[in-house]
Amino acid sequence: MSLIRYNSALNDYTPTSFSNLIDRFFNDTVARSGGSAYSFVPRVDIFEEENAFEIHVAVAGMKKEDFKIDLNDSFLTISGERKFTKEKKENNFRSIETQHGTFSRSFTLPENVDATRISAKYNDGILEITVPKDEKKALKQTIRVN
Repeated sequence: MSLIRYNSALNDYTPTSFSNLIDRFFNDTVARSGGSAYSFVPRVDIFEEENAFEIHVAVAGMKKEDFKIDLNDSFLTISGERKFTKEKKENNFRSIETQHGTFSRSFTLPENVDATRISAKYNDGILEITVPKDEKKALKQTIRVN
């Protein structure tokens, strides 16, 4: 009996728009099938609140020391490495579904953020990065007509 790797990319994702399809192609497909076997692309959720942006990175099984977060001009880069620990072998069956290796994700920040107050915390497998907005640099204005 031979084992065939389950391809979740074909089964658990249906793009909702062409933009999502393109994002998925450039952020996921190359690293999983054509890229390095020692890299992975963690899932990211981005929320916009009234006073801040929240970036949540799903990276279970890591320690806070495994992350590197850099801010260069308006680019926020999150990188790290999930190390492979040990595989279990039972009854001639081998199963490893978690991804291991290095990762790097970059985001372009808008002009209305306060880069000096960016904070990060790691809790329950989620890296949460808070990017506060700067009230002085509000991008949206309402102009009153006289």
